Amino acid sequence: MTTSAPRRPNILFIMSDDHAAHAISAYGSRINQTPHLDRIGREGMRLDACLCTNSICAPSRASILTGTYSHVNGVLTLREGLDNTRPDLPNVAKLLQGAGYQTAMFGKWHLGHQPENHPAGFDTWRVLPGQGKYHDPDFWEMADADHPEPYRKTYQGYATDLITDFSLDWLRRRERSRPYFLMLHHKAPHRPWQPDEKHAQMYEGLEVPYPETFDDDYATRSHAAKIAHMRMEHLNDTDTKGPPPEGLSPQEVRKWKYQRYIRDYLKCIASIDDNVGRVLDYLDEDGSAEDTVIIYTSDQGFFLGDHGWFDKRFFYEESLIMPFLVRYPREIKAGSEDEHIVLNTDFAPLFLEYAGEQAPAAMRGHGRSFRGVLRGKVPEDWRTSMYYRYFMHMDPAHNTTAHYGVRTDRYKLIYYYEPEPGPQEWELFDLEADPRELNNVYGKPEFADLTRELKGELRRLRHEVGDLTNDWED
Repeated sequence: MTTSAPRRPNILFIMSDDHAAHAISAYGSRINQTPHLDRIGREGMRLDACLCTNSICAPSRASILTGTYSHVNGVLTLREGLDNTRPDLPNVAKLLQGAGYQTAMFGKWHLGHQPENHPAGFDTWRVLPGQGKYHDPDFWEMADADHPEPYRKTYQGYATDLITDFSLDWLRRRERSRPYFLMLHHKAPHRPWQPDEKHAQMYEGLEVPYPETFDDDYATRSHAAKIAHMRMEHLNDTDTKGPPPEGLSPQEVRKWKYQRYIRDYLKCIASIDDNVGRVLDYLDEDGSAEDTVIIYTSDQGFFLGDHGWFDKRFFYEESLIMPFLVRYPREIKAGSEDEHIVLNTDFAPLFLEYAGEQAPAAMRGHGRSFRGVLRGKVPEDWRTSMYYRYFMHMDPAHNTTAHYGVRTDRYKLIYYYEPEPGPQEWELFDLEADPRELNNVYGKPEFADLTRELKGELRRLRHEVGDLTNDWED
């Protein structure tokens, strides 16, 4: 008796932009409900420590595609594109395409639009230029018989709906005899937050709860935290759809701006949730749900008034944690949760393992498949710490200082290594005793041994991934 090899699953990878885990009800959100996203977790797994290696849009996307840290793939900040002509740089879409998968990409690309930066490894793609627009957006189209080069085309409608429409149309027309890899990437809920008409009145008249750290004064923390231009007062009139009323106190202005910002942010997420519901309904109707790995994530976390901030960039938890909900009925137990550290550099090796392929050597030491984690069979040698590095020093809009650090399941050590405009500084947090990261204990005598241990682990991780610039002196 012979048995055929198991079917390789379809991989449907849905990613939004700047969607914080704590704005998903499956993660216990206090401010919104996301029933369709919750369904993925309820019928699959929720990861609670999926972490970003460089919390900013383009670098995270490059790490996801290549399975490598920023200093290897070359996308350190928002200024670099991903060079898809480099023979030494892996690309998971190319590898899956070479393994026989049908491949497609619709939505936010954000990795450059020079010829060497165009999406590579996709049979079909249609991507937004840069951040793109929410309403009646342009998309870059692939070259075709009538257009020898990629060209821009305007579509009428709302970006979140359109990206879903394109994806569902491709799924309906796909070849049924081969598995597929589809990257369905929303621009929402990225700034400036512009909801669609359907959700325009959501949350109006309601006061969205303020986070516990809304009035953080950064008393024990670094110069970097104090000078960042990410506080509520840095939201502009475009962000809040107009200036605040006259006569408000500074604290009243902060609260007014928060309410205007967070309501529109949540409205954009409501549209994402509805559209994810459309995709889940399609898989059910199509009869392919059992054979499809469906993932929902975001390119990084986001501050939702936490520490008085919006945006991301910092190595603090709200910015670091990526939501990750995954359903694959053939392997993943419904309603399961996991707290092991998983990185965005692990995504590509995971996809390749599902396809029956080995991750190339260039990914090793950077990313590792976490299929065993998802199946509840965590390898004994699974990582217990991770390395983070943010390179985009003092960009004019956000004034955020470059830094790197190490995080374990309990502790976090951060090094701000650029001397201008402030001093080189360290921060140390005990995430068990201080989960909101309000009390920097670096330099306290009782933490001296722990600090030495964490610095040793940080140096080990930097050597492991080959990132040796801007080292500190002991």
